[in-house]
Amino acid sequence: QIHLAESGGGSARFGESLRLSCVASVYSQQTRYPTYCVAWFRQAPGKEREGVASIDSDDQTTYSESVKGRFTISQDKAASYLYLQMNNLEPEDTAMYYCAAAPGHCAHPSRVGEASDYWFWGQGTQVTVSS
Repeated sequence: QIHLAESGGGSARFGESLRLSCVASVYSQQTRYPTYCVAWFRQAPGKEREGVASIDSDDQTTYSESVKGRFTISQDKAASYLYLQMNNLEPEDTAMYYCAAAPGHCAHPSRVGEASDYWFWGQGTQVTVSS
């Protein structure tokens, strides 16, 4: 129904910036939801998948405490693009980053939620930050 594809990952040094993109391809009118929730997750080796930021069809955003003030999630609704602007990167940001989407409102009002809250996933893009 919906295919997601991330891009923009790479290597950066402490304090630098990266911008991740995720494009959604919708192949059926039935899957064009008027209400939805999209998010960025990340997973580092040996750690569980962590919700980073989410944005819904009303442009309401939620961030994890670890990225608040440094990362910004945004979207281009007409073009079906999702972005994550990552500024002031830290080595702790090193992870595989995934975009995810689900129909309806975001599951939680003040946090990104769990991976199980989302229906569709991209394959991920690697972000590596060195000190």
